[in-house]
Amino acid sequence: MAGESKREAIVQVMDFTAAYNGQVVLERLNFEIYAGEVFTILGGSGCGKSTLLKHMIGLYKPAAGRITIDGEDIAAAEGAARMHILRKFGVMYQSGALFGSMTLLENVSLPLEEFTDLPPEAIRLIAHMKLQRVGLGGVADRMPSELSGGMQKRGAIARAMALDPRLLFLDELSAGLDPVTSAELDQLVLSLARSLKITFVVVTHELPSIFTIADRVIMLDKNKKGIIAMGNPQDLRDHSDDPAVRRFFSRQASSENGG
Repeated sequence: MAGESKREAIVQVMDFTAAYNGQVVLERLNFEIYAGEVFTILGGSGCGKSTLLKHMIGLYKPAAGRITIDGEDIAAAEGAARMHILRKFGVMYQSGALFGSMTLLENVSLPLEEFTDLPPEAIRLIAHMKLQRVGLGGVADRMPSELSGGMQKRGAIARAMALDPRLLFLDELSAGLDPVTSAELDQLVLSLARSLKITFVVVTHELPSIFTIADRVIMLDKNKKGIIAMGNPQDLRDHSDDPAVRRFFSRQASSENGG
């Protein structure tokens, strides 16, 4: 894994607790994400995967604890300091979340228009380069409605890369895609991680994707409101002592609650 010898922690989650309307969803989570790795967040429905992701990208403030990116607390930062942190990462949302009234090129150009003073010609050139990097150079002028689900997600990744972040968050990378398209996206993630040294944080429950791309995973559990497993996915599949972890990786239903 890239950077493992130095173990530079680009993200640190420390005694993190999330709560909605006084109800604790996740409690006292502690983990680090190292620069250059593909880190995957796993777990069953309602375990808090999306909740954790939303806190990591600064949409919500923790009920307790801290989340830092490059040592900076995203929830505590305000004004220019917060914008500085937000520029360090990009996000691909579950549906792609491309703006339907804008072309693909315009979607990818948007962060550059918002956060830089580059002239329009430079912005257009950079946006074209990002689209080429994800295999969409030939469809820059199409509208999102003219693209397949996989192409929309590639376009969303290109937009997330517009400002050259060190860190990308991908929410449900494979959701709604056929196995071939999903596998192609997995290979894109690996290519970007290796060639551009981007750190990826991926929320997914698709086993083929997990085993293909993940250097490390954490597995969340709804009942325990926290992490029940952390490590290499193959090692957890083969050696975990936790029945819930083994069931997840073997796709077995729980005899107690039907899964």
